[in-house]
This record gives sequence, C-alpha cells and structure tokens, in this order.
Amino acid sequence: MKKFGITSLLIAIIAIAIWQWPKPDAPLLSTSDDVPAMENLPDNFFDTLVNPVLTQRCVVCHACYDAPCQLKMSSPEGIARGANKEKVYDGTRLTAAQPNRMFLDAHGVNEWRERGFYDVLPIKEDSSISPTQSSVLAQMLLLKRQHPLPNTTHLGDSFDVSLNRQNQCPTIDEMGEYIAVEPLGGMPYALPALSDAEHTTLIQWLNHGAPLPLPKALSQELNEKVSDLEAWLNGDSNKMQLSARYVYEHLFTSHLYFEDISEKGKKPQFFDLVRSRTPPGQTLDIIATRRPFDDPKVERVYYRLQPVHSTIVSKTHQAYAINKDLLDKWQSWFVDADFSVESLPSYKPQVAANPLTAFTLLPVESRYRFMLERAQNTIMGYIKGPVCRGQVALNVINDRFWVFFVDPDIAASEKVNAFYTAQKENLHLPAEKDSSALAVNWVKYAKRQGEYMRARTTFLNSEFEDGAHLNLSSIWDGDGDNTNASLTVFRHFDNATVAKGMIGKPTKTAWIIDYALLERIHYLLAAGFDVYGNYGHQLMTRLYMDFLRMEGESNFLNLLPPATRHELLDAWYQNASPELTDYLEGDINSFEQPSGIAFETDDPQQELYQLLSQYLTKVQPNASTHDKRLLSAEQAEALASLDSLPAQQATLMPETTIIVIQDDANPDSIDVFTALRNSAHYNVNSLFEEEENREPSKDSITLVHGLLGSYPDAFWYINVSEITSSIEKLKSIKSEADYKALLDVVGMRRTNPDFWSFSDKLMQWSAEHYPIEGGLLDYNRLEDR
Repeated sequence: MKKFGITSLLIAIIAIAIWQWPKPDAPLLSTSDDVPAMENLPDNFFDTLVNPVLTQRCVVCHACYDAPCQLKMSSPEGIARGANKEKVYDGTRLTAAQPNRMFLDAHGVNEWRERGFYDVLPIKEDSSISPTQSSVLAQMLLLKRQHPLPNTTHLGDSFDVSLNRQNQCPTIDEMGEYIAVEPLGGMPYALPALSDAEHTTLIQWLNHGAPLPLPKALSQELNEKVSDLEAWLNGDSNKMQLSARYVYEHLFTSHLYFEDISEKGKKPQFFDLVRSRTPPGQTLDIIATRRPFDDPKVERVYYRLQPVHSTIVSKTHQAYAINKDLLDKWQSWFVDADFSVESLPSYKPQVAANPLTAFTLLPVESRYRFMLERAQNTIMGYIKGPVCRGQVALNVINDRFWVFFVDPDIAASEKVNAFYTAQKENLHLPAEKDSSALAVNWVKYAKRQGEYMRARTTFLNSEFEDGAHLNLSSIWDGDGDNTNASLTVFRHFDNATVAKGMIGKPTKTAWIIDYALLERIHYLLAAGFDVYGNYGHQLMTRLYMDFLRMEGESNFLNLLPPATRHELLDAWYQNASPELTDYLEGDINSFEQPSGIAFETDDPQQELYQLLSQYLTKVQPNASTHDKRLLSAEQAEALASLDSLPAQQATLMPETTIIVIQDDANPDSIDVFTALRNSAHYNVNSLFEEEENREPSKDSITLVHGLLGSYPDAFWYINVSEITSSIEKLKSIKSEADYKALLDVVGMRRTNPDFWSFSDKLMQWSAEHYPIEGGLLDYNRLEDR
C-alpha cells in the first residue's frame, strides 16, 4: 500500500512537470494560394468593400458591452482598440472595474493598450512576420476557413452558444494553442463561414496592414446646426447652465439628429451629447466620468455634440429628433419660464445623484414635460442606455405591461411641488454611494422609501376627500396629439423593448408614472447605474427598483375600487415572502379613498383598460399593417391567432421569434412579424430564483408586425402559402422534440448554409422600414434548438 502511494506520488510529480514544461509553439495558419495578391489597395477599399463585410458579419455579435472579448467592431476606432480579457458583466466583483467606454474613457490606440487592450490587427512593427500571422483577426478567419461549420442541423457539444459562455480571448502569442485546442473556434463563431469573396476581401485588407479610415468631415449644413444647438446649450446665465445640465443628464444615452435636414428614407448623421472642457468652436476635450452627474472637476462645463461614426445597432440606439417644434418647447420650458437661479447646485453625490435636490430650482412642470415629450425615449433609456442587457436589472419587471402617466397639470400644482420638496430626504438614490457600494446600505434606502410611501398616502388621502377623486382626467392624454401617452414594455429575459401604444391583449399589471417616479427611475437605472460597478451597487439598484415598480403599480390601482386594489395585489404577488406581504399590506397599499370612476362590471381592471383605451384613442399610434399585396386576409388572421396560442405551446417558444414571410413567386418580396413570448410569474420580487417563480400555465404570445426587440432567439422563414399550415403545426406541438421538428420545417437555424443571405435580406427590409430608429440586430442569443 505504501509502495503504491509513493509510485502514485512520483507519477503525479512527473505529470505536473510535463504540464509545466515549456511547450513548443503550435503553428499559426497561413493564407492559401487562392487569395489573389494585390500590390496596392484601391481608394475607399475599406468603405466600399471591407466595412460592409465587417458590418454584416461581425458587428452583429461584436458591439456594445456584450461584445465577446470587448472587441467592438462597429467602428474603425473599436477595431483598432482591439480586445480585452476582462468581463464587463460581472455581478460578483467586490470593487468597481475601470470603465472602458468607446469614445469616452480613452482615445487612441496607445491609451487603450495602457488599459489592457491588445491588438487584433497585423503588427506593423515586425516586418519579418506575414501580416496574417501577426493578426488575431486573420487567424480567426483562417481557422474558420480550415474548419468550417459542420454540415449538421444542430451544433452539438463542440460549440457553446449559451448566454454566459466563457470567452477565450487569445492574444496573437496564444493563438497557436487556441488553434490546437479550439479548431472549431474560428470566426464567425457558431455561424456559417464567410463567402469566398468576403473572406478574400478581408484577407487582402489584412495583408496590407489593415489600414483604417479617418472619420469623415461633417457638411457645412450640419456644422451650422451643431453650432446653433451648442450655442443654445451653452448660454452663460445660471438659468441656462442649470437647464443645459438637466437636458444633458437626460439625453446622454440618446442619438440626436437634425430632422429638418435629414434625407427622407436614409439614416441621418447622429450625435452624442457630451460634456467637454472646451467651448463650442474648439476641439472636443471630453469629460469622462462614470455617471453624467459626477463632478466634472472644471470651473465651467460645456455641452457639445460628438458625431457618431459607429455602425448603428438596435440594442443601443435611441434616435432623438431635434426640430423647431422641440426647440421651441425647450425655449418655453427652460428659458422663458419664470424662475431664477441665484447659484448652481454642487456636484456632491448627495446632491447630484438626487434630481429632486439638484434641480429643485427648475420648475417641476418643465422637467416633467421634458421627459413626457419623448416618454418612449425616456423609458427606453433605462433599458438600452448604460447596459445593453442584464437579467439582474430586468427580472424586476413583468414580461409585458402597459405604462400611463399622470397629467402634468397635477404634477405642476403648488401642493404637489411642496410635497416633493418636503420629501427630498426620503428620495435619495443608491447612486450617491458610488460604484463600490456595500449592499448593507440597502436597509437605509428601504426605510426611506417606506417613509416616503406612507407620507405620500397621507398626502393623497388629504387631497382626495370631500368629493375629490382620482379619475381618467388625472391621466396625461398626450395633449391631444402626442403618441407617447401610453407605452408597452416587453421584457425578453435579459433585454427589453419599449413600444408606443397599448399593444396586445390586456396586461396582467400596469403602471401609472408621476413626475417623481419617472425622475427617480431615470436616475436609478440610466443616469445612476454603472455597468462597471461592484456587486453592492448592482444589488442595491435591483432591490430599489422593486419599490419603484410597486409604486407605479400602486398608482394604477388607485384608479380602481379599494377592494379590487387588494385583490389584484394578492394576484400579482402570489407566493410572496412575509416581508413583502407586510410591505404590500402597509406602506404601499394604504390609500383607501374611492375611485372617481363609476365601474359597471365585476371586472374593474379590464373595464379600466377599456376606458383608458377610449380616453387615449386620439394618441394611439397608427398600427403598422402587413403588406396586403403579399398576405391575404385569411393568412393574416392565421398569424393573428398566435395571440391566442395556448400556454402549452407558448412555453415552448423562445422569448423572441422573428417570422419572415416571402412571396412564393418572388423571394425578394418579404414581410416581417415578431412573436414575443410573455413569460408569466407568480411574482417578480425574487432576486435569484426567477425560475421558481415562473407560472408557465399562463404564458402567452404577442404578435406584432415588423421587428421588435434587438436580440432574436429564433427565425422563421416561410413562403406565404405556408402560413396557415405552419401556424397549425405550432398549435399542435407538445414537447421540445415537437418544437425542434417544427423548426426543421419553418426555421432558419444558425447552422443553415443560407443563413447570411437570409440575414442580409432581413436587414435590408429593416433599413427600408426603419431608416431612423432601426439598427443591426444582435445574434448572440440565437438558439441551437
């Protein structure tokens, strides 16, 4: 026994020594002879040939914070920056990470190298090595060429396409080992290879050192528009400086464009609103802080427009039109309004992180109307702005719900303003504790929120007595022409979409948002959220949002009879923890004044939805209709029946399915629909056990015409003549095996050799139908089912 132990020990020592012994470098890949040599690259080679390939084949996975290895290929600057092994999404880190935001935190390749980014392009300093053998990007392309996607329906265990897969991120020095260990790890990963022409184009570009173009100059017309807006934003008075600060802190995630000089049907030039140390007319010197309200550490901040030269991707794109009508409103709200600013507020966190403190001198009506004017954009900022995606932030909301807003005239009343002022101490937000917060701070914020809700209930009970009641007139009607008056929020597990109007069947829950709630959600999830923050910061943000969600739901319930309020809360929060039950029965649900609406049925919630729909009829957006030249009424009806798909089938569907229908006789003629799964929950108050709170028996599908969502999970690609039979097959599936068999018939899987031509056709359709608000979809969620 003793001998065996010694022998085993020796074998282990030898094994470790062998493992640690320097290994010979695995060979790198060389270009094949079928790539024709080019003495010089033609002019505009990158713009006309290279960039379209990168855009259509690479950016669909490599953009935003969820780009694998932080390799953002949506701009020449991002390609030059290269890759980084650190994870951006990390909810377990103890201290905040260093922000690495493109065009903000560093400028130029040398600064990015100091931050740990490594080159993926050919190393120009070493002429002894061929360009393709010194380039990670070239090696990844050649590896795919040598080991193309297997000719199978499913990828199998050789590929990991799970959401939180481990990225390898090899440097050029590690590339040989990567090739040896991961022969199927070439790019595009887990998708079909590039065509011969596309591969040749990129290899030729890389062989010539991968030259990148400089940003294009703006037209004189655009420069004049930029100058005019920057002049308005940078007025010298305290009143204007405070107003511009407010505008910036609410639009820093948006892509601004000048509507009156944008060519119809084409994507305009977009701009980011940034803070600069330099005034208009001088070169931008961007102030890069974690949050838009952090101390700029300069005597005077200037608000400038930075041209967006990156490819527009749907998951980060918030198009915001600047036009005369909007600028006239800004003038009336912030310049002509009767208020004065003797001194500017500080940037101390306890002031700047709380908009009810920082902007107390700005009229509440001005602030509220500014956010309401583009309410879809305001709400979208919570979802697209600083995060791209994130289940921890989004598992705090239901999968689909409607949003309405309190009328601005109520928000502007002196009594309401006085109440907000009195409650400033209870309305502090977690962002004031910076990005390395301790989760134990949560107790203090929870106590303050409870005190605010109790004070709010007391205020409402005193205001709505003696015959005064909340009723439909308390809801913003969009001023008769603003289609932002009602919104539908769709959650797709770890990402979400906001659409105008009351879309789909009546929702389980709804929110009514007043000024204070709208402002706090923005400063919690957009202005105050740091994707590079530590676990405490992210945890407190998630927990605090629970209270804000329930506040919005409570506002909606206040329009219903008191007894119905309690019944609905019980239904919305089944299986709730004792702590939550106490909160629901106490702090959040103690407004007992009767509703000002006379209900006539035994289902007040559905009746209220009907009343709201009628009340907001004029400002419901015109629903986009299908192509009646392509689909018959019968075929459209078959598709529409997906809204009534039984839960058994709905549960088997993924979060987001894009259905592309083509003309049997003319394959270039297509129409597009999106089927969204609404995943039902007993409650959405659990932080870590979402699956245990799922209620699949109430899952459903909402069908919309067009593209909705940035991360498709599955594609259907069917002929128009197959619509009815395909829907009937869907209605009959009962298992995962049935679903896979259905996809064999209707699906465009990521393994299909025709995948890229299908993708090009879909993106062309998107560009034609959404030239301004559209952008590239992201393929990181495509399932292998």
